[in-house]
Amino acid sequence: MELSNIRLLVEDFDKCFKFYSEQLGLRVTWGKPGGDYASFDIGLKSGEMGLSVFKSDLMAKVIGNTEKSLPADNREKIAIIMKVDNVDKTFQELSAKGVLFINGPADMTGWGMRAAHFRDPENNLIEIWSELAKEKWDKDLQDEAEEYGQ
Repeated sequence: MELSNIRLLVEDFDKCFKFYSEQLGLRVTWGKPGGDYASFDIGLKSGEMGLSVFKSDLMAKVIGNTEKSLPADNREKIAIIMKVDNVDKTFQELSAKGVLFINGPADMTGWGMRAAHFRDPENNLIEIWSELAKEKWDKDLQDEAEEYGQ
């Protein structure tokens, strides 16, 4: 078994399509505005989908839960994590395209990364991150990395 892709089930397909293709600048590998399904290149091997969006109502029909509503006012159960070369530069570029961030770039020394967070139009949490130099990591994280041979 292998992971094929992460499929976001969305209510407003066109808004999400434009967010991922235009604001985030992900290359569309399948689909177009007005459609039901689209996939985006997120840097995986050629031919692998990675991230896709699909109309939630169509999936609900297939699995038989059209009478249920989408969750609201819940803590996140999933986050989309995107590695970038430079969090600060990406933060500036995405902000210029209208992406509203929850928090700006910050060193997460206990995680070994610099990160910032924002949401897509359907309220999915997205993190951009880049690795911090190991000497900037918390001592506990450095010890743990050593324990795992990294």
